[in-house]
Amino acid sequence: FTMRLKPGSLAEYKRRHAALWPELAAKLRECGVYKIATFESEPTLFLYSEIEDEGAWDRVWESEIHREWAKLMEPLMEIGPDGKPAATIMPQVFNFEA
Repeated sequence: FTMRLKPGSLAEYKRRHAALWPELAAKLRECGVYKIATFESEPTLFLYSEIEDEGAWDRVWESEIHREWAKLMEPLMEIGPDGKPAATIMPQVFNFEA
């Protein structure tokens, strides 16, 4: 999916994610998120994740630890009215594996 940063927020976004809270990392694993890779073309972030099932991100976003993380990230990112990152799901249209 994609998300959007507020202008001038990329450096701080990277700094905060370089120091990801261990409790949040544990919650991600517990909820079935196995891999996250984020790419940027400021202000757009593209997030690729490997998850256990389609409910994994909902379980993360509904957790108390993620609500705390979201408060920390809110000044840097566009946030939706539900308090979650304003994300756009991108359906896969092509996949190549050798």
